[in-house]
Amino acid sequence: MAYQDTNISTNNFEQCKKCTICTVYCPVTVVNPTYPGPKLAGPDGERYRLKNARFFNEALKYCLNCKRCEVACPSNVKIGDIIQSARLKYSKTPVKLRDIMLASTDVMGTVATRMAPVVNGSLRLPAVKKLLDLTLAIDSHRTFPAYASKTFVRWFEKEAASGQAGFSEYVTYYHGCYVNYNYPELGRAFVKVMNACGIGVRLLDKERCCGVAKIVNRMTTPARRDAEINLRSIRAAVAAGTQVVGTSSTCILTMRDEYPNLLGLDNSDVAESINLATRYLFQLVDAGKVKLAFRPDFKMRIAYHVPCHMEKLGWSIYSTSLLQMIPGVELVSLPSQCCGLAGTYGFKRENYKASQEIGRPLFEAIVSSGADIVATDCETCKWQIEQGSGVSVKNPVSILADALDVEKTMSLNNI
Repeated sequence: MAYQDTNISTNNFEQCKKCTICTVYCPVTVVNPTYPGPKLAGPDGERYRLKNARFFNEALKYCLNCKRCEVACPSNVKIGDIIQSARLKYSKTPVKLRDIMLASTDVMGTVATRMAPVVNGSLRLPAVKKLLDLTLAIDSHRTFPAYASKTFVRWFEKEAASGQAGFSEYVTYYHGCYVNYNYPELGRAFVKVMNACGIGVRLLDKERCCGVAKIVNRMTTPARRDAEINLRSIRAAVAAGTQVVGTSSTCILTMRDEYPNLLGLDNSDVAESINLATRYLFQLVDAGKVKLAFRPDFKMRIAYHVPCHMEKLGWSIYSTSLLQMIPGVELVSLPSQCCGLAGTYGFKRENYKASQEIGRPLFEAIVSSGADIVATDCETCKWQIEQGSGVSVKNPVSILADALDVEKTMSLNNI
C-alpha cells in the first residue's frame, strides 16, 4: 500500500496559534492517555517530522479522524488531515489482514449479501465473535450490522429504474456501501421522496466505496483507485446536468474534502456538485421549487445526533429543518458529542473500550431524552448508538419517507 505524497499546502500548520482548543475538543485525549492529542500529533509534530521522519509517533493511529479538532480550530488548520497524512507517509507498521477486511467494504459486501442469512446468523454467535477476537482482534463485544439478501442496486434495476423515465428533472444518487449491502431500505426511501417531489433518480455509471475506511487504514493505493472511478462517474453525471447526492454525511465529506487533501486528487470541478440528500431537498423546498405534505397521523419524538463529519460540513441545519417541517415531530437536539465508533475504529479490539467510553455521554443523553428514535445522517453512528443506548436510529431521509403523504405531495408538485 505505497504512499504517494500529496499536496497539503492548504493544511498550513504554521497557522496554528498553539491555543490547544483542539485538544480540549478531542474525544480521544479524554479516554486514552497514550494519544498525544491533536495539537502535538498535528501541527507541533509536523514541524519535527519535516526535519526527521524518526519523530513520527505510531500513537497517531488512535486519532478517530472525527474532524472535531478542525471544527474547533480558530485558525482553520486542517489538523485531522495533517495527522492522517503523517500516518500515510511515515508509518512503518504493516497493514493487518483485519484492517484490509474491514476496509474492503465492496468485496466483503458482495460476498456477504450472497449468503446473508448464513453470514448474519454466524456473526451473532458468541463462538464466532470470540474466534474473530482471537484471530483478527475484532472485539467480541462489537455488534455487526446485518447484510441484506438483495442489494440496493439489484432492487433499483429490477423494480425502480423503469419508473424513473418521464421526469423533467433528475438527481444522481451515490448510495454508498451501507445502503447497497446493509440497508437498502434507506435507498428505497430516498427514491420514494425524490419521486414524490417530481425528481427522477439515476445511479452513477460505476460506483465504488468512498474510500474513507481505506484511507484511515492506510490503504492508499486502493483508496485512490476507487476515488478515481468515482470521480470519473461523478464528472459524467455532472456533465449530464445532475447533482450527485448521497445519504451518508461521511461519504459526502470524503468525496468533497478527502480526495484532494489526502489522496491528492483534484475534484475542484465537481466538488460543489456533490451534495447531501437533506441539503439538496431543503434547498429545493426553500427556493419554492418543491412542496412537501405530511401524514396527519405521524407523531414522533425524535432526538437528532449531529455526526462529527456532518459538523465538519456544517450542514446539520438542513436535516433538522426538514424534520421540523413535519407537524407531528417533536425534535430534541442532542449535545454535540462524538459517538466513538468512527467507522472501522471501534471494531478493533485495541480501540473498543475507548470507543465505548467516548460514546457513553451520548448514550446517556439519548436515554434521558425520552425520544422514540434517534435521527442521524451517518450509518456508523447508527450502529454505535443502537448498540450503546438500545434506541432505534434512522436517517432523516427514512423519517421523511415514513411521514410523507405521497399522493398529496405529488399533487402539490403537479405530478
